[in-house]
Parts: sequence; C-alpha cells; structure tokens
Amino acid sequence: MEYVRLGRTGLEVSRIVLGCMSFGDPQSGSHPWSLPVEESRPLVRQAVEAGITTFDTANVYSLGSSEEIVGRLLGEFAKREEVVIATKVNGRMHAGPKGAGLSRAAIFSQAEASLRRLGTDYIDLYQIHRYDPNTPIEETMEALHDLVRAGKVRYIGASSMWTWQFANAQHTAELHGWTPFVSMQDQYNLLMREEEREMLPFCLDQGVGVLPWSPLARGRLTRDWEDDTTSRARSDQFGSTLYRQAEDSDRATVRAVAELAAERGVSRAQIALAWLLHQQAVTAPIVGVTKEQHLSDAVAAVELRLDDDEIGRLAKHYAPRAPEGF
Repeated sequence: MEYVRLGRTGLEVSRIVLGCMSFGDPQSGSHPWSLPVEESRPLVRQAVEAGITTFDTANVYSLGSSEEIVGRLLGEFAKREEVVIATKVNGRMHAGPKGAGLSRAAIFSQAEASLRRLGTDYIDLYQIHRYDPNTPIEETMEALHDLVRAGKVRYIGASSMWTWQFANAQHTAELHGWTPFVSMQDQYNLLMREEEREMLPFCLDQGVGVLPWSPLARGRLTRDWEDDTTSRARSDQFGSTLYRQAEDSDRATVRAVAELAAERGVSRAQIALAWLLHQQAVTAPIVGVTKEQHLSDAVAAVELRLDDDEIGRLAKHYAPRAPEGF
C-alpha cells in the first residue's frame, strides 16, 4: 500500500480508501445489499492487513448501522491512532429539525450521534454529504469550525456540489478565519469525467484532496455492459439513476477497459482504478467491497502502471454528459 498527504494537510491517508456503504444492517435504510457485522468482519480485517488505513462511511448508510460496524471492527483489528475514520452529515436520519441538513443544530446533534456509534472521541474527517441550499453557508461553516475547535473533529471535507458552491464555502471560511474544507469527495471515473472541467482544477489550485466516489461506475466498468445481474444493481435505488445518458460512448469505454485488462492479464477493476490513480488531482479513490476479490483488485491497482498510450485508449471514447449525483 502507498500513502499520501490529504491535500496540503499533514494527514496521511492510504492510496485506497475503503468505502463502508457496503457494511450495515440490510433491514435498515435503503441498502438491502449491505453486509451485517459477521459478513463485514473478514473484509475489514483484510483491508487492515493490506495496509489500508482510511475508512469512509456516513451517518445515513443503513441508518447508522454502518458507523456501528465500522467502529466495532476497527476496534477489533486496529488501534485508533493507526486509522483515519471519515464520516458524513446531511441526509435524513430521523424526523424533526435536527434529523437532517446542515444547520448548526443538525450538525451538532448528528456529530454526537456519529461519535457514539463509531465508539470514538473524535472523527478524523467530517464531511458534508452534499450542499444544503436551505441553510446559510456561514452557519454551516461556523458550526463545523466549532466542532474542530472542540476537538471532536480533526478535519472537514465536502462532497459533490457545483464548483461555485465549493468556492463560496471556502471563501466564507477564509473570510471569517474558520476551518476550510481539506477534501472533496466527488463522482469521478472513466464514465463520468465532468469534474475535469472545473472542480478538479480548482482542487489542484487550492491544495484540496480529492477522494472520488463510484470509481468503478457502480461496477459498470468491471463487467460487460449487458451484465446487470448483481444484487446491488437490482436493488440500488440511487445507483439506478446514474450512467444513463451516454450509452454508446460508455459501451465503448467499457470495451476498452476489458480489452486492456485482457492484454495486461489483470482484472477490469484494476485497470479502471489504475487509470484513476494516474490522474494528478486524485488523492485516493473510495472503493466499496462486498467480496475479498474486490479488495484484492483495489490493492493491486495501486502498483499497476499504465503508459500514456494505454491511458489514451481508455479515455478517448468519453462523451460529455450532464453532471449527476448531486
């Protein structure tokens, strides 16, 4: 495993971040394909043994049970000071004014709940789970800053939004002397490259770390285009709304990944992740796993080097599309 700094911070993260949406009570929330604790245990252990030190979850993943599993299993397999725990806030957890959104009341209430579920005194990276247009950005940034000052959060990050919104948030923090975001978790992969237009150049210029979600395009880059038979593909309501705009170019890209994987004698997942790891702005992709092979492929991709011709072959079929997943 390789390790890099998150943006301009001193925080070291593993080159692969383990996405923990896959872990949780399948009866809670909207992820019926998630793995309960006993099925999650060997995957978390494998990740720790492979050198992965960074784990990303969210309060809404399986209505908090993902955080519970992550906290419990990291307590079994790692020392707290050896791992980076990232979680998120914004989505609806319960009824009432403190159950969702990025108001001061909601952020404070949900941060305390996440800390309890994770079984930790602090969160390494606390991220806003999308932008909240109903709350003044000043209120959100000051609340996050106060969590940092209180020692309950070490760093703060953001996720998919328009670049002007992210720039506005950063400017607001700078103007008031508050803590700025150090990372952007956005949708970026061979089938969705719209972030190359504004967000990624902005992050590079400002020294913000980039942690792409859906690096394998919900698995579309790892199998034939017609093969949509996984349990997650059949039941993932949010995932079913993605990658539906540019079918011809997407098909060609998926074929290019398959052809290069066959030539190199590696899995398609390794090729797709290696391409992402070659992009200058990317700090570490967030990879969700439900099988040991998924994790092995992700770890192997870190050492897979592609030449300029191979990178060009993978990228040449891309067609512009409307951003999605906000």
